[in-house]
Amino acid sequence: MRIEEIRAYGLRGRTPEGGWSNELQPEDCVHTLIAVRTDSGLVGWGSVFTSEDLVRASLAVLKPLYSGECAIEPERVTEKLHQNTFWLGRGGSITHTISGIDIALWDITGKVMGQPVGRLIGGRYRERVRPYASLLMREPERMAAELLPVKAQGFRAFKIGWGPFGRRDNATDEAIVRSAREAVGAESLLMVDAGASDAYWPQGYKWAVRAAEMLADYNVYWFEEALHPDALQDYVALRRAARIPITGGEVLTRRQAFQPWLEAGAFDIVQPDVTKCGGISEERRIAVMARDHGVRFIPHGWNTALGLAADLHLASAFADTDLVEYLTGSPFIDDIAEGGWRLDADGMLGIPSAPGLGVEVNLDAVAEFARVPVAELRAFTTSNVR
Repeated sequence: MRIEEIRAYGLRGRTPEGGWSNELQPEDCVHTLIAVRTDSGLVGWGSVFTSEDLVRASLAVLKPLYSGECAIEPERVTEKLHQNTFWLGRGGSITHTISGIDIALWDITGKVMGQPVGRLIGGRYRERVRPYASLLMREPERMAAELLPVKAQGFRAFKIGWGPFGRRDNATDEAIVRSAREAVGAESLLMVDAGASDAYWPQGYKWAVRAAEMLADYNVYWFEEALHPDALQDYVALRRAARIPITGGEVLTRRQAFQPWLEAGAFDIVQPDVTKCGGISEERRIAVMARDHGVRFIPHGWNTALGLAADLHLASAFADTDLVEYLTGSPFIDDIAEGGWRLDADGMLGIPSAPGLGVEVNLDAVAEFARVPVAELRAFTTSNVR
């Protein structure tokens, strides 16, 4: 079974806020779906946290390397793509695009084997996992209005991030967290993401130590991206000083970039993003490396329904990965998966058990967001195995 063609479908029109300095607008494209078609007609889907223009350009560069390759050998094929593109800028848009290809190849492999991806990459330690609702921070007086409707949906774990936190004064920081804790209640998990990968992040180590102390007083479960993403030694010192777990790693790509952070003891929890770090193949290796260094692995997942599906399978394959990120209110999460997602009575999300990623893609929704005729999309992606 060989790779015949790969197409990119950039999502726009309803892009959620992203918390960046130059705030994302609905028409901005930062998430791109990948569809890999084989010579047998079977199609696999992946997701890339990169704009459509960059993904299309990367596919043009990669095409001579993936055309005709075996579609059920994702680790070997994507390693070939990595090895032959170091000189083009390892870790950038090409690596992100390879991530989407890898996810799609695992989707194909699972469909061919008749097994869910999680079983193929390590087994299924669980059939469901707790999703944490991921929301942007607001002004203190607005936090309850953001969180209470989400709590009413059944979520029992929440992460708030970016917004005014760390960008104004200590009193505002604490007021935001106090309001959030009061809204979700003492029984819910509450995580805080400073968003220090934002452009020109203004804070440093001493601010992070003080913030971590404040967060501990509110029983915050972890403190994410507290420091600039290149401040390795500051992260090591913060982890030693803080009373709560320190997390990060969403901007790193490939296992080679994660290795010095894990060896130095920079994180209690590491958070690679499957749509950027190299895909399922690479994230699995990062997770194994983390486990060997006594660090928990919990995926970063500000992406799409296909990215969420990949995270769910990764969570099923690692014994201590008991949380996944769920970007609330995004049609790219809720509408692209046929039938949507459902929390059970315990606030848990079932891990797909069907072959591959186990997600049936809503082609009408993809056509709407990608601005392509649905007939054209169906003609390319409807499986016609022969």
